[in-house]
Amino acid sequence: MKFISLVFLFSILSFNLKAQGNLPESYLEGKSVVLISSDPSARPAMEWRSLADSIHPYLVESGGDPVGYFELEQISLSEATLAEFATALAQRKVKNVVFVTRQKNACQVHIGPFSGDAKVVSTTSIFGIKASDWKSAGLQLEGIGKQKQSKNLLVIDVAEFPLLNSTSNSGGAVGSLDFLPRNPLNLDVFKLGIPLEGTSAETGMVSFFRYDLLGKTQEAILAEQATQKSQIQEIISQVYPHQVEWLTESRPAQELIRERVQFLLVKVEGRQADLMKSMGFDPLGGEEGSQTVVKYYIKLLVRDELYIGPVWDAHPDWRVALRQFLENLKK
Repeated sequence: MKFISLVFLFSILSFNLKAQGNLPESYLEGKSVVLISSDPSARPAMEWRSLADSIHPYLVESGGDPVGYFELEQISLSEATLAEFATALAQRKVKNVVFVTRQKNACQVHIGPFSGDAKVVSTTSIFGIKASDWKSAGLQLEGIGKQKQSKNLLVIDVAEFPLLNSTSNSGGAVGSLDFLPRNPLNLDVFKLGIPLEGTSAETGMVSFFRYDLLGKTQEAILAEQATQKSQIQEIISQVYPHQVEWLTESRPAQELIRERVQFLLVKVEGRQADLMKSMGFDPLGGEEGSQTVVKYYIKLLVRDELYIGPVWDAHPDWRVALRQFLENLKK
């Protein structure tokens, strides 16, 4: 199985925004879930649930059967949340995933088949439309959908917002039982793999449709990678005394383990309250809980265990978050 770098996938994505492809047949004959990513600086201001309510009639008129709306940023908090989400989609026999991305000067809608696993979609090369605003995008999708006969007859009239943990047997936040509030052992024996943002094609597929990433050019990605690696190297050299390996493309876990890379440094970003809840912490409220922060954790590849450290060390600045996490590994 070949693993393609995320830089290449972004190139594919940029191309397919121009060559929009065809509306999937499965969209007109099966359930869809809708993932919404809305730029908070877009005007007029619109909370993501309001956007869902507004665009729902157009999805229905286009022949779709949208059975649930979720905020993309919350779904993609971690591998655990994506895995739990994918399990729920499979249980509900969902066939399609619709991405609604509202940016400052545009609104884009992409539709692709559900992959059946935690990737959610197997490729970024899916049907897509782009318009100046959500209403224009809705009308455009409606016009395309009406060119074919839909088999979705009994659809809901209003947007529904299922709870993320509604199918969890634990009764807690999605993925909360998968995180361990302590440090891993043997960091001095095995290498810590550090994936650079914009290079791992294995898990972050849905994040391509975030409002701040969709349509980003290859040149911009490469420039950000170079800056990021330099900044991480500086922090690593000061704080982390053990071996590391830079990862610029997705590789099978067994291949990494053979090369003594048993640990993976993982970065997640989201609202602090959401991240805390998903990792088993009591979430903060108010302004502190609503701010966007970065949290690092370590994944042990041989046992699929996720170590978040003994204390909560997320921070709005990823550099501070990384330094704090690495410092706490000494505890």
